[in-house]
Amino acid sequence: LPVKKKPRTFYSAGQLEELEKMFQEDHYPDNEKRREIAAVVGVTPQRILVWFQNRRAKWRKLQKLSMKGNRKYSASA
Repeated sequence: LPVKKKPRTFYSAGQLEELEKMFQEDHYPDNEKRREIAAVVGVTPQRILVWFQNRRAKWRKLQKLSMKGNRKYSASA
């Protein structure tokens, strides 16, 4: 049997603003904190878990890119 994927969750600007604010405070919220965030944002704690996983991946990617950029400029200087 094929695995059914969850429908994509679309976040409003207000929800994203709240999630980004929480991400700045803590990149790894525990179960209790995820439930609190879910209540504020209005989605399930599971969606919060996935959002934070994806946001951390994006953050790591940006960190890696900025490190590459810094090396490129420092090598040419």
